[in-house]
Amino acid sequence: MIKFVIVFLLLAGCTLTPKQNLPMAIYDLGLQQSTEHHSSIPFNTSILVADVTAPIWLDNQAIQYRLTYHDPARSYAYANSRWAASPAKLLTRRIKDYLVTHQGITSSHDGLKADYALLTELEEFTQVFDHPDNSRVIIRLRASLIERNTRMLLAQEKFSSIQEAPSADAAGAVAALISASDTISNELIKWLIDNLAEKNSVKK
Repeated sequence: MIKFVIVFLLLAGCTLTPKQNLPMAIYDLGLQQSTEHHSSIPFNTSILVADVTAPIWLDNQAIQYRLTYHDPARSYAYANSRWAASPAKLLTRRIKDYLVTHQGITSSHDGLKADYALLTELEEFTQVFDHPDNSRVIIRLRASLIERNTRMLLAQEKFSSIQEAPSADAAGAVAALISASDTISNELIKWLIDNLAEKNSVKK
């Protein structure tokens, strides 16, 4: 009877000693890449950068991935790795950091008077495995520029960035998502400046 119990435990992968839990790895988007100079905008305006919103399945701290070769409609989360805050909150901070590097645009806080508002909706922020040892990351978002006095929608655009992950794990996902976040933030700010410049030239 004792031998039967021992064999059963071995086949079931059990152990008589407790397993040690792996430490949780916590990531953020790191420091913004330094720029050699601040670009100067030929106009002065203030903009309220609203917090990025996200669907329920992205509104958490999980580092999520998809296995397109297995079940593309299902998302998974790494067990021992997570974000320091939700992707939407991390991306909000990233966009604001990029905005302040441009002289001529003031980032306003909620409740303070601002000429315009930037609303951003995050649609995708995941790692995608096309094969078990090969992955990429995808960020997709939609941005809307609003004139606050008239509440008029001035411009709306979708942005996306796809980056190959350097490794097929959580660390690889984080590295690629940082790069993709920088790319999409830079594109978003350029779009914002172009639309604000056009609006200010019309006023003149």
